[in-house]
Amino acid sequence: MITTSAWRGKRFAVLGLARSGIATVRALVASGANVTAWDAKAEARAAVSGVEIADPEVIDLAGFDGLVVSPGVPINRHPVAAKARVAGVPIIGDIELFAQARADLPPHKVVGITGTNGKSTTTALIHHILETAGISARLGGNIGKPILGEEPLPEGGVYVLELSSYQIDLTLSLDCEVAILLNITPDHLDRYDGFAGYVASKARLFAMQSADRAAIIGIGDEASAGIARDLSARGEYLTKIAPGVCMDQSRWPSLQGPHNAQNALAAIAACQVLGVSEAMIDRGLASFKGLPHRMELVASLGGVAFVNDSKATNPDSTAPALAAFERIHWILGGQAKSDDLDACAPHFGHVVRAYTIGEAGPRFAALLADTFPVEQSGTLAAAVTSAAGHAVSGETVLLSPACASFDQFRDFEDRGDAFRKAVEALA
Repeated sequence: MITTSAWRGKRFAVLGLARSGIATVRALVASGANVTAWDAKAEARAAVSGVEIADPEVIDLAGFDGLVVSPGVPINRHPVAAKARVAGVPIIGDIELFAQARADLPPHKVVGITGTNGKSTTTALIHHILETAGISARLGGNIGKPILGEEPLPEGGVYVLELSSYQIDLTLSLDCEVAILLNITPDHLDRYDGFAGYVASKARLFAMQSADRAAIIGIGDEASAGIARDLSARGEYLTKIAPGVCMDQSRWPSLQGPHNAQNALAAIAACQVLGVSEAMIDRGLASFKGLPHRMELVASLGGVAFVNDSKATNPDSTAPALAAFERIHWILGGQAKSDDLDACAPHFGHVVRAYTIGEAGPRFAALLADTFPVEQSGTLAAAVTSAAGHAVSGETVLLSPACASFDQFRDFEDRGDAFRKAVEALA
């Protein structure tokens, strides 16, 4: 695990004992910190030992050096956040603890990736290119294992961190050698004071950087372009990724569609900053296998491709998938984050037929009925069966729901796994 002498003798309260919380407790205890831990679930509390078990909402927080919370804790409205602020206790997350531990780690670099869409793919792609080039690299943050639970990299290693806005909110001092912003579209607005608050959260990744660190920003939306303008004084240390750049993606089977062109450009720019050769970058792009549930080809049956894009939980993240294929049988619906599908509309010409599921199914069917044939399938299994019956060779059955999954599934992974099983049942 990652430890540091900086925590020795300090007091921390840890709220939330899921994977990252458990790793945090263990790293703090191993570093000689005094830890008070809490989780609403009794079984989670029972999984930790050697620490005081107490609810930070109940105890006196005066004298604590930090309140470490899970990114899932809504600090904009959770009562414990107000209590910590009154007590003058910093509210932080495991990424901030990692930032504090960096001085005791072997010399290394950090790449931080944020954005509304494309974070996971870009993070995994950079990690893959680095490993292809023989550079020790570690995934962390919002992807992979909790970063504090990982073994430190040897000298010259690179930590590649996917960072959600929630994680950035809980981070105070992470000075990334390379910071990447892919895009910003409205999301998670229940956690912020409007869209401007969400944008400000993303911008903090660059505010934590030294002025001579590399900033890579996609400027395809006005919010991201505005952040790039604010950083214009960085000059050569600022790279802007413009939309609509034509690239030959034919050699990158897992990086199809215009959104993946942008993800690839950001990864290329980051790896160039890190000194990776063009030959190794090319090899990494060609050999990248992609991520589950992100435009994942799960089968090809009778010339029909079945693509799992369950990770597309809002219309903005579905739009690139609709742009990537020419004739689509589109399965969409679930727990809606938006009342419209306007972001997808430019690519409706690619849709042969739609199949709606879940809570948003009737509403989306009504929205789309005048555009192309729509079937209210209700369940994912029924949608897959019907789409397979209508699709012909050369077409794509695409699960890209533009919705959250919680009305019918545990999470988007569960939904994607159900799609894969339904396709396997066809075979």
